[in-house]
Amino acid sequence: MADLDGNVSAKNFHPDVPAQRFTHEIRGAANLDWGMQNRLARILDPRTGRTVMLAFDHGYFQGPTSGLERIDVNIAPLGEHADALMCTRGALRTSIPPATRAGLVLRASGGPSVLKELSDENIALAMDDAVRVNADAVAVQVFVGGEHETRSIRNLTTLVDEGYRAGIPVLGVTAVGKELTRDARYLGLAVRIIAELGAQLVKTYYCEEGFEEVVAGCPVPVIMAGGKKLPELDALTMASRAVRAGAAGVDMGRNIFQSANPAAMMTAVRAVVHDDLDAADAHELYRSMTETAVPA
Repeated sequence: MADLDGNVSAKNFHPDVPAQRFTHEIRGAANLDWGMQNRLARILDPRTGRTVMLAFDHGYFQGPTSGLERIDVNIAPLGEHADALMCTRGALRTSIPPATRAGLVLRASGGPSVLKELSDENIALAMDDAVRVNADAVAVQVFVGGEHETRSIRNLTTLVDEGYRAGIPVLGVTAVGKELTRDARYLGLAVRIIAELGAQLVKTYYCEEGFEEVVAGCPVPVIMAGGKKLPELDALTMASRAVRAGAAGVDMGRNIFQSANPAAMMTAVRAVVHDDLDAADAHELYRSMTETAVPA
């Protein structure tokens, strides 16, 4: 207990100063509990409401993926360049150093492999395990229009309820099968449903026409999914167009870890997302870093 002798009487209450209001730029988060807002601020930069996430959870249904053969070798060193990591708990515990400072989004749904119907997912993570590893959010796949749409919605709402109890946000991921079109009408439907059912974050694909309407119609941050591997300039162009249309950043996997220089690509993507650098200039940054890294 503190010694009371010599204690100075409290007098400096600043009666002429209104109570401080602490604000951030994270969309739709102002009425959430302190813990949820704090965790969201570890994923998204609270000054801009944007993020560069590195996704490497592909193994949960694809098995070994090119670029992810050794997560401890290929991915762990990239953590310092990411605002947040998106992975499975198995990869986290075996291959990511606990001293990593990036935010953590943990895959929480799964079940079928690439050999089966992908929408046949269940919850694959207990929320208390997310708490145990200090996750900042959990991610669940939502198959709007898919064969097992209703179950995937139930997975989402169950995790949302558990997330509120634990103070952990939920990232709803729109899953687009081969039979569904990635257009603004479908994506707008999917992201709105996910947000309306309680997800604090949504991850979805970019579409060339109407993406700004997809984002505007969603009351929580929309993070662009990287999707398949593209040439670096094309990937940077897509990221630039997405954030300029209102996206809260990107969650890229293959366009990072399958790049010739993943660290340089991360730097270029960060410049696009956080500094609004044009895609062409970001690509030149990538090229200069790659050329410098290659011995003569």
